[in-house]
Amino acid sequence: MPSRSPLVIGTHDLARRPGAQRTLDLTVPAPPALAIEVIGVPEGAPVELRLRLESVLEGVLVTGEVSAPLVGECVRCLGEVTDTIDVDFSELYAYPGAIEVHPDDEEAEDIQVLEGDEIDLEQSVRDAVVLALPFQPYCRPDCAGLCPQCGKNLNEDPHDHDLIDIRWAALQESLETDDDD
Repeated sequence: MPSRSPLVIGTHDLARRPGAQRTLDLTVPAPPALAIEVIGVPEGAPVELRLRLESVLEGVLVTGEVSAPLVGECVRCLGEVTDTIDVDFSELYAYPGAIEVHPDDEEAEDIQVLEGDEIDLEQSVRDAVVLALPFQPYCRPDCAGLCPQCGKNLNEDPHDHDLIDIRWAALQESLETDDDD
């Protein structure tokens, strides 16, 4: 039998009692793949959740805040990026059959349903965190990036290359040979 995810929360004390609520503070290990290509929450890193669970007629409304460390790669200089993410989310976990779903309704698959008296927060946390990740993370706002000619990190070694327009290259070569004579 697979072990129960730390993001599965029991709601027995709230079930079908509109107006009942409780708050919950949790620290759980980050699930795998809580990331995009260049930045994300490392698997197993501590994810802090501050939650408010409230029983409503249709199910259990969960509102909360997620805080987690981020590790990634700067898109300009390829250096390491470390940061934290704080994001809010809100999700209704409906009682089975409480919300009428039409077969052609595209949003029907987005409705979270209570399984017994438990809710699984993993998808809600994943959606909130991944959608809030920076698409192009930088190690610092003024990152200079890599030199397009030699590939050196311009933050560590700011420099310029003497580039000659290809149209003037023959003239430059003739001037250099005249200097040698």
